[in-house]
Amino acid sequence: MASWAVGAILSILASLIIAANMLVAIVLLCVIHKSGSKGLCFVLNLAIADTIVGFTVMGLAIDEFSHPFNPSHDFCILRMAFVTFSSAASILSLILVACDRHLAIRKPFHYFQLVTGRRVGMCLVGLWLVAALIGFLPVLIPSFQMPYDLEKCSFFHVFHPAYLLTMFCIGFFPALFLFLYLYCDMLKIASMHVQHIQEVEQAGLAGGCPPPRPTSDMKAMRTVATLIGCFMLSWLPFFVASIVLMLCPKCFPYKVIENFLWLLGLGNSLLNPLLYSYWQRDVRLQLSQLAAGVKRKVLLLLGNGPRFPGRGPEPVPAVSCQQIQD
Repeated sequence: MASWAVGAILSILASLIIAANMLVAIVLLCVIHKSGSKGLCFVLNLAIADTIVGFTVMGLAIDEFSHPFNPSHDFCILRMAFVTFSSAASILSLILVACDRHLAIRKPFHYFQLVTGRRVGMCLVGLWLVAALIGFLPVLIPSFQMPYDLEKCSFFHVFHPAYLLTMFCIGFFPALFLFLYLYCDMLKIASMHVQHIQEVEQAGLAGGCPPPRPTSDMKAMRTVATLIGCFMLSWLPFFVASIVLMLCPKCFPYKVIENFLWLLGLGNSLLNPLLYSYWQRDVRLQLSQLAAGVKRKVLLLLGNGPRFPGRGPEPVPAVSCQQIQD
């Protein structure tokens, strides 16, 4: 019964992850095609990585429904390598998005000269190569694999603690610290800009410029706090509990990590479409236009829509080419 419950939760989570990220990917493709924004390619890559996470989770859900499931050792290694690969690609994509936004704030006048299509492509290729190296390292190095004694396809049954500790300490925690540094520095820069504008306004040198919004710095703080908080609450409990489990196997039940904390980490792939896509003004506008177009087609199919002989559909206004950084 517990296996069926876990399988149902994984199936629902995977379906939501796939649907949300595929919708965001379609909308981002439309926005990138209209605006030519190179920075949104990193957000698109994040949506693709999270979609792959959803498909790997769906495979694990099928395993839960197929209980008792007795896979071969090689099959289980490959299965969990794909899970690690897709999760690493998602986390690395978050880092690239943070680097892109940090560069846009730190060097706004040189941003479009620095972020070219070639450089974006090289960053994305490097990201997937690093993610593949992280995920499939146990396949290449057999010493990172546990002996064949499988009860269940999971990290702790197929991966050696040395690999997990290496991945956590060299991979996740440096990425977490870089993530925190980038967004905290962006908040610092935004606060300095707001403070400078307020000083100019108080000195009477602003002329006809509108006064700064008093809530702009608080909005930036809430945005950064939400991004950092969701990332840390999603993945940090899983990694910390995993390290405790490997150092003291009897101190922490691994089933809690597999059935609850790991699901919390996977939930980050469901939050990413909202946090990193819907907050973009161009994406919101394109999404509303897409929804309005679908609604018009549905009404026409049902025979309730307006009919004007000889008149085509109204043109949809183009999305602004400037990427708004919320």
